[in-house]
Amino acid sequence: MITPDFFTKLPTITLRDPLSELLGNAYRGIIEYTYGDMAKLAGHSCPTVAGAYLMLREGLNALYSSEMPVRGEIKVLMRGTLGEGTVGVVANVASMITGATDTSGFHGLNGRFDRRNLLFYGVDMEGEMALERIDTGVRVVLNYNPSSVLPHPDMSALMMKVLGGIANSGEQVEFGELWQNRVERIMFHGGNGAALVNVSKIKG
Repeated sequence: MITPDFFTKLPTITLRDPLSELLGNAYRGIIEYTYGDMAKLAGHSCPTVAGAYLMLREGLNALYSSEMPVRGEIKVLMRGTLGEGTVGVVANVASMITGATDTSGFHGLNGRFDRRNLLFYGVDMEGEMALERIDTGVRVVLNYNPSSVLPHPDMSALMMKVLGGIANSGEQVEFGELWQNRVERIMFHGGNGAALVNVSKIKG
């Protein structure tokens, strides 16, 4: 998979998954996720996928501080409902990284490692998404706003032509490049994109 150069320059998200350690598919259970992994999951790279990745990265940093996050031991709460806007896209990214699912996940082994009932939709809260540690009950509430990172001035006209099926091959390539240029600027805004994510921590 050939991706834009900036994909490889982004910080990764590393967690420990006790189930992966137990079953021997990851040494010490250490799993590293890249932004490229999220683009593969979604099938595309866009401001929403970028924002989900940033929220997970910043949220896990706030939730675990100097500790390594533990995959499978994190609840994910979404304010929006499934099927609403981009809620599903964000939730899919969160599910991949944390292991949390609603009812479709792994049932567990002898009462351990159950990944179901960890992902919730339609939660009444201020944030777009929240992450909560099962062991401590500490929760971080997250909001993402990329509006300060504006699209290139030519984006709108090019999008109309591309979606209307009248763009030539050069215009199609240009549209894709400008689209990913905005994603790149989001990811590196203020240095590492963290300024676009608001994190508030709530003790359980």
